Order: sequence, then C-alpha cells, then structure tokens
Amino acid sequence: MFPKVKEYSMMVKKQSPPSPKLKDFIWAFIVGGLICVIGQLLFEFFGMLNMSQKAIKMAVPSTLVFFAALLTGIGWFDKIAKRAGAGTLVPITGFANAVVSPAVEFKSEGWILGLGANMFKIAGPVIVYGTVASVVYGIIYYLVSLF
Repeated sequence: MFPKVKEYSMMVKKQSPPSPKLKDFIWAFIVGGLICVIGQLLFEFFGMLNMSQKAIKMAVPSTLVFFAALLTGIGWFDKIAKRAGAGTLVPITGFANAVVSPAVEFKSEGWILGLGANMFKIAGPVIVYGTVASVVYGIIYYLVSLF
C-alpha cells in the first residue's frame, strides 16, 4: 500500500531535481546587495532633504517595507524571490512580504476573519519570539550589569 523508504526516496529524487547552488548563491547575493544599495540610496536621499539622522533611520526601513509590501500586493515580490531566494528574505523586505502575503491570500475571506486573522500567520511567531527574547536578554543584561 505505502511505498518503502527506498522507493519513496527515489520518487522524491525524481520529482525534485537538484538546484543549481552556485547560481542560487549569486542571485541571492546580487538581489540582497541591491536591496542594501537601495537602502543606502534612500539614506542619502533623505539626508539631502535635510532630515535628522533619527528621522532618516526611521524613514529608510519604513520606505523599504512599504515598497516590499507594494511589490507583494501586485505579485512581483514572489517572482523576484523565486529567483533570488534568501536574497529577498534576509533584509527587512522579507518581513514585509511575510506580513502581506497571508493578508493577500486570505483577503477573499473578509476583513476580519480573512485579512485580520491571517496577516501575522507567518510573521507573528517571529514578532513574539523577538519580543520575548529581547525581554529575557534585557533582564540578563541588567543582572550582569549589577555585578
């Protein structure tokens, strides 16, 4: 009834050919680097507008998140990510994609049960873990600084 382990391994190998790792690494490097270059260009642009350093440090990631969310909404981010892999996921743009993708996917189920309930399906655990970890690290840092 069920295939044996060896038969299953052969079926999987046949259905999923190996990926060209060097090509994947190069694309990830190029796209990830391009996102960083765009971030630096935004930093310089906002600086030319005589914004304060604090405002620039808020504007650059906000702009990158906005454009990543926009590209996700119109379906381009997934096409770029398919080729670039982790090059799009590692920078802050991957976070925007992780929030917007489920929202787009479940929008047909309505604003509350679709979009609202599913928007943080992927990014939610990351946010929770990051928040809890920062509290734990803060407590440890505080305790260590007492001695």
